[in-house]
Amino acid sequence: MKQNILLLGLLFLFFSCKAPEARRPVSISSGSFINESINRNKKLSAREEAAIQKIIDSDSLRNYISSESGFWYHYKKKDTIATMTPEFGDVVSFNYDLKDLRGNIIYNQEEIDTITYTIDKEELFFGLREGLKLMKEGEIVTFLFPSYQAYGYYGDNDKIGTNIPLISKVTLNKIIKKSTTEN
Repeated sequence: MKQNILLLGLLFLFFSCKAPEARRPVSISSGSFINESINRNKKLSAREEAAIQKIIDSDSLRNYISSESGFWYHYKKKDTIATMTPEFGDVVSFNYDLKDLRGNIIYNQEEIDTITYTIDKEELFFGLREGLKLMKEGEIVTFLFPSYQAYGYYGDNDKIGTNIPLISKVTLNKIIKKSTTEN
């Protein structure tokens, strides 16, 4: 009997000492959420760009330019002689307003007041940050920003809601080059 118990114990130990197996995931993600999000954003972007294109097509008096960054703009006042545009670290002084695509004022220039901004070193929404780099001192430019170039999904937590494309008239008052601000 002792032999049977000993044999049974050895068999039990032999068969119970397997290497541990990895746990299998409870659910397998197919990436469908990400794919749905991509498709939703593509449709949103296409709708916004179509609305902006409609504005451009209906405005035969102005010459709109498409930027490399993905927004459109036209000059109200253009300097054809000066060559200096702001670069990283330069300080600019500017005024701007914000409207929706229907032309409804969200923030006027008086509400925003004059902004002093160090290029690429301070917070400013992407489209405006890139737009300022295209301007010369004294120029007035109107920008048309799709929402992903403006405040995007989050808005500004005040007057600008989710996914709102914007029109902004910007006046670049002054450019102070970085080398003169470091001395």
